[in-house]
Amino acid sequence: MATPRTVAFHTLGCKLNFSESSSIRRSFEAQGYQAIEFEQGADIYVLNTCSVTDFADKKCRYEVRRALKYAPQAKIVVVGCYAQLKPAEIAEIPGVDLVLGAAEKFNILNYIDGISGSADKGMVIAGEVKEANTFIDAFSFGDRTRSFLKVQDGCDYKCSFCTIPQARGSSRSDTIPNVISNAVKIADLGVKEIVLTGVNLGDFGNGTDVIEGTKPKKDALFIDLIKELDKVDGISRYRISSIEPNLLTEEIIDFVAESPKFVPHFHVPLQSGSDKILKTMRRRYQRDLYSQRVDWIKKRMPHCCIGVDVITGFPGETHDDFLDTYHFLKDLDISYLHVFTYSERANTPAAYMTHNIPMEVRRERNEMLRVLSHKKKLKFTEPYLGTMRNVLFEHSKDENIMHGFTDNYIKVTLPKDQKLINSIRKVRLIGWNGKLDAVNSELI
Repeated sequence: MATPRTVAFHTLGCKLNFSESSSIRRSFEAQGYQAIEFEQGADIYVLNTCSVTDFADKKCRYEVRRALKYAPQAKIVVVGCYAQLKPAEIAEIPGVDLVLGAAEKFNILNYIDGISGSADKGMVIAGEVKEANTFIDAFSFGDRTRSFLKVQDGCDYKCSFCTIPQARGSSRSDTIPNVISNAVKIADLGVKEIVLTGVNLGDFGNGTDVIEGTKPKKDALFIDLIKELDKVDGISRYRISSIEPNLLTEEIIDFVAESPKFVPHFHVPLQSGSDKILKTMRRRYQRDLYSQRVDWIKKRMPHCCIGVDVITGFPGETHDDFLDTYHFLKDLDISYLHVFTYSERANTPAAYMTHNIPMEVRRERNEMLRVLSHKKKLKFTEPYLGTMRNVLFEHSKDENIMHGFTDNYIKVTLPKDQKLINSIRKVRLIGWNGKLDAVNSELI
């Protein structure tokens, strides 16, 4: 019997990318390929890229070199957001054989045999992003304890700094029956927690097919989806990955507060605490609405973890604008920050704005917010030290320690016990570990 051809994957970026990489991997396996670790030297490497920061090019080049280090004769395929935005640029990277755009990546197996491996540059198959108008479902399995379930794709928002609509197309969604079907499949695989993912998750319901120039009536709302998911047997936890504040309604918050399965954890992008900058960013809310959402979450779930995305150094952000953001976040009852240093993205309105902030100033502001985030995390976690919480323990490459998360997203550690992985157990939170990035725990 012939040795099966091997394939390895490397995924950059968001949970949505991870869900899609996992589904593409399963399509390879269904055709007889053996999926192996990146370092094992595969026949084919699939790099699923991101375009959120200006490091996309550097990261892509680095991963191509790393793949060729392990397997000099490997065929290398690049997919993902960066592949849609800059296909010709990627095709020039030495070692890249094939670049697939947003509408083509799920048909990767149709193109593999056409790679010659002898061309001066990679082959590009990437249509216009408007051709990515059909929803393709995906979920992750096997790479993590939790499963990332894709329920929505694309975005109709036109934030001035963002390339995602150019990379993924218009907002479109799965149907509720198909999401439920996938959730049942995930439950049958023994997964305990599902993380709902999408580009603009709260915009769920735009239909499976998008016709250019039209705005179809929503088939359902996000609240309808989560109410149905709550009924699926076999799943202990659902986590909402990220949701825009203007789409995070009180009805959604109230439902999560009462649900036995949806955990008390929201990640709500803010981007700036200055109304002036929010307007320039073309965000669809002002800071008052954001603070109202946080207040309502904490009223209904005082123990809820709230994460925040914020960008520093956006064009026109004065020192006073930044201080507005800093003090707004300092006073909010939030749990941690994801801080991004603004980077110019080609073909976005922000890239052509004046009053650019020097990079060293952007980084200084970034560091200030990272310090604030650390303080917020400590303040949120401290009241739970000495208390008992349920923790889902996860796969870990560490030989001695495993980790997991409480329902409200406190990371804990425990001496490794393989039998506990993918189980939910009650533990006592003892105290911070030496790195202050997790809490040590003991089984009850």
